[in-house]
Amino acid sequence: MKNLIFAILALSSLLLLAACNGDVQENDVPVAGQAAAEAHDHDHAAPAGQPGAVTGTILETMNSGGYSYVHVDTGAEKVWAAGSQREGLTVGQTVSFNGGMVMSNFTAKSLDRTFEKIYFVSAITLEGETAAPAAGGMMGGSAGQTPAPSGNTVAADAGVSGVTPVAGGYTVGDIYAKASELGGKTVKVRGQVVKFTANIMGTNWVHVQDGTGSGESKDLTVTTADQVAPGDMVVVEGPLSVDKDFGAGYKYHVIIENAKVVKE
Repeated sequence: MKNLIFAILALSSLLLLAACNGDVQENDVPVAGQAAAEAHDHDHAAPAGQPGAVTGTILETMNSGGYSYVHVDTGAEKVWAAGSQREGLTVGQTVSFNGGMVMSNFTAKSLDRTFEKIYFVSAITLEGETAAPAAGGMMGGSAGQTPAPSGNTVAADAGVSGVTPVAGGYTVGDIYAKASELGGKTVKVRGQVVKFTANIMGTNWVHVQDGTGSGESKDLTVTTADQVAPGDMVVVEGPLSVDKDFGAGYKYHVIIENAKVVKE
């Protein structure tokens, strides 16, 4: 039971980070439900804790499922790690990572491969770097950019414009401006999808923009069971939560949860 509870709670922060900083294309990351099931069925499959700083030479690397996998020789042992996908990793480079979760007997669906032990980390850093850039940056950013607004919960401005507000609804800017009066109410907004991440903590995460608002208020986060893709024009309808705090610094001033998202 302790393993089960730890698996669910400890992975939540890591998965939210993945949702905001990486493109999970084939759901390789161990979602909380999978970790819980593994902890229930196989004690050895529960997370083993957080490693300290690990540095070593790449023996093997590949990109798949929105993640970069590296097999690293630390000099003392050979270990596998997976972090947000980035380009340019090659055999022979020195990389480091820190503070990830260790999963045992984890199967990466996109690779059809099971790892006896693998570290899931927020970033894989090349020697001489202070931080590893994720491929494509955050949600609409260019390669090598990693915008870091408060809590890492806001997508970069994708330059969306010319979106006609939906009848009877609000713009993204309106939702932020009127958050205190709209909190707890069902709201409707039309916008363009600038980021879609599937099946994190049991739901899909969508970021929409319509060209209104300024700074962080240009971007609206939505959770939904519906499937969409970046570039889709959609109408979102659902209850608005205000100052939603998921922990680990992931706090949303406004977020539409359990929304219905319809492509136009």
